[in-house]
Amino acid sequence: MGTVTAPWKQLLLNALESNSHIKHSSFFQLATIGSNGRPSNRTVVFRGFQENSDKFQINTDSRSHKIEELKHCPFAEQREKSWFASSVKSRLQYLGPIPGFPCISEHPNQEIALDPSTGPVGAFCLLVLDPDQVDYLNLKSNQRLKFISTLGLNGVKSWTSERINP
Repeated sequence: MGTVTAPWKQLLLNALESNSHIKHSSFFQLATIGSNGRPSNRTVVFRGFQENSDKFQINTDSRSHKIEELKHCPFAEQREKSWFASSVKSRLQYLGPIPGFPCISEHPNQEIALDPSTGPVGAFCLLVLDPDQVDYLNLKSNQRLKFISTLGLNGVKSWTSERINP
């Protein structure tokens, strides 16, 4: 029997909370397949869950290569909320040079000004990820769980879990 609420969500929140003292505990890897058919992997920052859902959010630069590799649907209101939830230092990154391109400036760390009350810039993109499977591994307890979702006839996602070998 499945559950409608993603059982892995609380495990993730607990792990983030118990490791919040570690500076990079909210970083994770996002892998995609490029147009050349080869895998690409990058580190992104977990920005929380979309309101009342199990979908999680990351912010990215719309000019980066991963955008070409991902299909996305921009939701302007959620994009704006995510923009203002980010620090000014984080927002400044979207005013800099295009990620993944060669550095052509002799002064790559030059000062850029940003009015904190200004809304999202064109390069700011919010990605909302809706997982169908989650593989949870707790190294401390040596426990591994696999969560799989199915979509019911009513369109509601249901989750089942299975304990598997680490």
